[in-house]
Amino acid sequence: MSAIAAALVYAAGSMPALAQATLNEAIGARARSGSGEDRLLVDAKEIVYDNDRNTIAASGDVQMNYQGRTLQADRVTYDRNTGRVFAEGNARLTEANGTVATGDRFELTDDFKNGFIDSLRVVQTTVEQGRPLTTRFSAPRAERAEGETTTFERGTYTACEPCKDNPERPPLWQVKAAKIIHNNSERTIYYEDATLELLGIPVAYLPYFWTPDPTVKRKTGFLAPRYVYSNTLGYGGSIPFFWAIAPNYDLTISPTILSRQGLLGLVEWRHRLETGAYNIRAAGINQLDPEAFLLSPYGAGDRDFRGSLESSGEFFINQNWRWGWDIALVSDKWFLTNYRIRSESLSSYYVKESISTVYLQGQGDRSFFDARGYYFKTLSTYDWQKQQPVVAPVIDYNKRFTPSTIGGEFALDVNVTSLSREAAQFDPLSPGNTTYFGIARTCTVFDPSSCLVRGISGSASRASVTASWRREFIDPIGQVWTPFAYLRADNFWIAPDFNGYQNPELANFTDADDDYLFRAMPAVGLEYRYPFIASLGTSGQQILEPIAQIVARPNETRIGSLPNEDAQSLVFDDTSLFDWDKFSGYDRVEGGVRANVGLQYTVTGADNFYANVLFGQSYQVAGRNSFRQGDLANVGLDSGLDSRASDYVGRFQISPNANFAFVSRGRFDQEDFSLNRFEAGIRANFNPYLPVSTSLTYARYAAQPAIGYPTRREGLLASARWDMTPNWFVTGSILLDLDRYLTAREAFPVATPENATTVAGMSLGLGYIDECTTFSVSYSITPRDITLSSGEKEQNHTIAFSLELRSLGEVGYTQRLGGSADE
Repeated sequence: MSAIAAALVYAAGSMPALAQATLNEAIGARARSGSGEDRLLVDAKEIVYDNDRNTIAASGDVQMNYQGRTLQADRVTYDRNTGRVFAEGNARLTEANGTVATGDRFELTDDFKNGFIDSLRVVQTTVEQGRPLTTRFSAPRAERAEGETTTFERGTYTACEPCKDNPERPPLWQVKAAKIIHNNSERTIYYEDATLELLGIPVAYLPYFWTPDPTVKRKTGFLAPRYVYSNTLGYGGSIPFFWAIAPNYDLTISPTILSRQGLLGLVEWRHRLETGAYNIRAAGINQLDPEAFLLSPYGAGDRDFRGSLESSGEFFINQNWRWGWDIALVSDKWFLTNYRIRSESLSSYYVKESISTVYLQGQGDRSFFDARGYYFKTLSTYDWQKQQPVVAPVIDYNKRFTPSTIGGEFALDVNVTSLSREAAQFDPLSPGNTTYFGIARTCTVFDPSSCLVRGISGSASRASVTASWRREFIDPIGQVWTPFAYLRADNFWIAPDFNGYQNPELANFTDADDDYLFRAMPAVGLEYRYPFIASLGTSGQQILEPIAQIVARPNETRIGSLPNEDAQSLVFDDTSLFDWDKFSGYDRVEGGVRANVGLQYTVTGADNFYANVLFGQSYQVAGRNSFRQGDLANVGLDSGLDSRASDYVGRFQISPNANFAFVSRGRFDQEDFSLNRFEAGIRANFNPYLPVSTSLTYARYAAQPAIGYPTRREGLLASARWDMTPNWFVTGSILLDLDRYLTAREAFPVATPENATTVAGMSLGLGYIDECTTFSVSYSITPRDITLSSGEKEQNHTIAFSLELRSLGEVGYTQRLGGSADE
């Protein structure tokens, strides 16, 4: 059925009544067969009928709407003999999905689905990763078929915006081809005899290739190739294949051929269900040349087959409960690193390791529950797997509610932890007592004068319950009184393996044959604050606030006769000054009567001005000081809390506006006010005056020989970004080791003179980003600690390159100076 002959609604007031009647008679017969959905809406200033040629011409801001498509032009002619529509002068066709095609002249069928277009330009806008993506096609001549396929003769394609000052200038990148075929039903773009141009300069040629339409989120086909070069792997490459089997599951196969090691197989399965999703990833290789790697125990040079199997998933039981897992199995600790296998289980927070976990989690209005188990696979050369604990389960429950009788807030906290390990883990008090790569450790048998116990062999379980209450009162003169109380109860079940690895000397750390131990800690306390507030008019206010707190409880029991697994990190500073219990975990509990006092001053002003100063000290008023008697890991010693009057702690923070902030905190010796711990950081954003943002962090920690740090630690980290133009930027960072001691490097001596500042790590990068292109190149030196944890003797100097042409693909290349490279 002819669209124009089917129906016409005319909205121009200049058409004579006689002409309108004549037009109605001409199309009346076919108009009566038109449905409401197919009705053509026409708006024009003038319509002219040529009965001799059997044509109808509309002119003057013509707009035609049909089946969601809109055709606009200065003049539109309909030839009733051929059923063709000719649009000329600022011709513009807008599809139902928002795609806009413009051209000098359109020649279409009367349903706008087929025809030819001269000087065609197509603009298509989609949303990709939360950002709008606009793509552009152009061609001197194009053919439109069935409204689904557009063939661009000598066409160009780009996702770049044209230059505002010079629209004729070539875009940053574009693809030119003898033919570009855009198939809407397949949502695929085909390129024949194509050339990629950067700034108008040809840089790559492909006789034939295809890419998904920008509207496609997932589609079966080959992905961008990956190239590999390494001195241990050789040359190689892969072309991953993505198979969209169904809307809710797919498979990616990525075979990689390596000239030195053979075929590396990688496969990933993803499946989304109604209540969640999971994936399974597997990788494996039968190495042709294992000797390219170091021999055991420093590498996998004695292995032929190496591989990994991983899976992760999460499922929602209901709106409050969910469960999931993240599990990784590897043949050896170096496989993921050697072959650059992507893994969701990797963690490098302290040391490089793979963490597998299974969990169940629930959350209510004022409650939280989490139960999970952990398996830690060490990926560091000098770590021993038998010393890694298997932790299952770890259960945490927290509930908050307001009692109706006494008011305030009541909290219930529950923690259950159970773990086991094959070998006891000792750390030397002095780094000089241990070296790696075949040089024997001296801390292999427990000696409290030279070793710390990070964990015992055997199993240990603990169940802890803490019930607490607090309520705030404000008296008539503004003083704030907050009484509080809590009761903590712990049950320990300990089964040390005294016949296990490196554990015979620990037999006396607890009572013989006593595998069940109970500990309770009740406490009452009061916190007092008296804020003095002075108004600064409309610009802000200042507050001077003295703070005092006292906590009374009995002495801590069984110090040193219980394992300490989760309370080994103790930092006393301004953030922990008013904590009821300053230990970081459940295995230790603070006892005795302690008072904490401090003075805080705060100023707020106009333009987001903020300043804060806090200074305070803690006192052991009565009872045994829990921080004066060390446990198996000497936690508490050299902490600043191990004397009756603690070290002083302070904080100074100022932010003149939203673009600048300075924060410093320190711990000062209570006897001579010498600096025991200091941290300072500044963040600055100089926009709009200067397109530079920077940050600077400095840290200095005095020696803590009782916990294994016999020398001072000092370092400086600086980073900056300079936006040279709206698109180009430079970034850089540098980590300086200022401690000027070689003790941390004795395992791997370096040619660095004593008392010299060294560069522990650095990076320098250049980048470009706009609506269609992302480019970066960087040079980096791996920090020394990361290098040591991965078992490498030298720092890694790396050059990395990445280029993303949005909607086309991404390519990257990484070159390690002095030996290996990976894409």
